Amino acid sequence: MADAFTLTAGAIVTLAVQKAIESGAGELAKKFTEKAIAKMDDLRKAIWTRLRGKSEKLDEALAKAEQGDRTAIDTVAKYLDVAMEDYPDFATEVQAIAQEIHAGKLVDNSSMTQNNYDNARGWQTKVEGGTAYIGEIHQYGHDKPANP
Repeated sequence: MADAFTLTAGAIVTLAVQKAIESGAGELAKKFTEKAIAKMDDLRKAIWTRLRGKSEKLDEALAKAEQGDRTAIDTVAKYLDVAMEDYPDFATEVQAIAQEIHAGKLVDNSSMTQNNYDNARGWQTKVEGGTAYIGEIHQYGHDKPANP
């Protein structure tokens, strides 16, 4: 049976160093199950074992990624992407561990309530990582005049 989705190398590396990214163990426990948190170390060890010693730049990026450095995580992800293409068995192993971690992600079922009156509008969002651009663009008046 094929997996419903495949995680990118960037997402896999982010899961592997999630402990360093989160501000504290309590914050991580709010987002992942205990089993998923334990698997993060397994994932990190598998990736680091495969990539360590390939180049001085990569070894430096691995060390910085463990501290949560976003640029280093992106660098490691690029190398991981290549390693996953070159070593299909390794890719399968890493994908399987990452899927287990992802499956252990806790779902936020909290509700949000908003009351809007007098034709007002409001937005409610839950954002997990990344950037959310929320709102509308209003342009009043006329567009710029055409160039003569």
